[in-house]
Amino acid sequence: MKLSTDQVDRLRQMLSTPGLRAAIVSHTNPDGDAVGSSLAWAGALRALGHEATCIVPNKYPYFLDWMPGIEEVVVFRNDTEGRAARALAEADLIFCLDFNAVSRLEILSDTLSANTSARRILIDHHLSPDEGFDLMFSYPGASSTCYIMYRLIEALFGTEAITQQMAEALYVGMMTDTGNFAFSSLTPGLFRAVATLVERGVHVPTVYNNVYNAYTEGRARLFGYAINRKMQLIEDGTVAYMSLMEHEMRRFGFQQGDSEGFVNYALTIKKMKMSAMFLAHRKFIRVSLRSRGDVDVNLFARKYFNGGGHKNAAGGKSYDTMEETIARYVRSVREFAEDGYL
Repeated sequence: MKLSTDQVDRLRQMLSTPGLRAAIVSHTNPDGDAVGSSLAWAGALRALGHEATCIVPNKYPYFLDWMPGIEEVVVFRNDTEGRAARALAEADLIFCLDFNAVSRLEILSDTLSANTSARRILIDHHLSPDEGFDLMFSYPGASSTCYIMYRLIEALFGTEAITQQMAEALYVGMMTDTGNFAFSSLTPGLFRAVATLVERGVHVPTVYNNVYNAYTEGRARLFGYAINRKMQLIEDGTVAYMSLMEHEMRRFGFQQGDSEGFVNYALTIKKMKMSAMFLAHRKFIRVSLRSRGDVDVNLFARKYFNGGGHKNAAGGKSYDTMEETIARYVRSVREFAEDGYL
């Protein structure tokens, strides 16, 4: 991945004005990459003397609670004091991290769009970004937004500007978005970045333990239930899906983030090509899709579930019942296979 020198210079010029007010926003259901890139960039901006407010539409997973600085992240849905709305209204710069369209902010979209004077900067690794940004660092080939952020901080300030707190935040995003460095887009540059973050103070076993060994008993039991009772195989055992209704999740004391990683598990089966997870919410069903090799779930999500993402990790929504959603998925998989995509 090679950053555009012109774009870096344009961002440097934007940041040259003293005392800027910046809002840093990331997507609904923020994950380690969204939170990590936000916290790291906030640290970099504050070191320049700027104000920086990190905002997420809804709560991040509880297994990220340990991250230094996360208590300063404003959760829009729980923001009774209006801090997020004020920060966005007063912002000179709005940084959009780890999403490719303002619509991904859902309940936060209108509040962000109300500020028509702030310059918007996109920093993201998803396919097909929307127009409407004043500056875009869009690199779909990058493994994570945190890796793009690392390269950006390196280009602007040098790696010596990365504090231990920033390094830990960046490492969380790199680690979680690559499945602990097991998925695609694993480049020599990524591992050089990881080496630098370790030099800046990241203790890898501690960070891994904080993220992956901090689940609740309810989550463990929900995972067992989902695999044993809800996983179904189709297409001669090459495609899988699971579904969870709200009452099933409540039974196990579900918390935000508890289902993270469930959709990946079917891919541990030797001949599996594609996996889906259907998670019921009050007004819709969230669809998560994963694949291996050349099976393009970004294409599948766009074609059948009005979604998108990456080639091997994508998602969408369904406003049908769970039964109708699953039936549509089964039909769509069959059609996808008949068209030669599976």
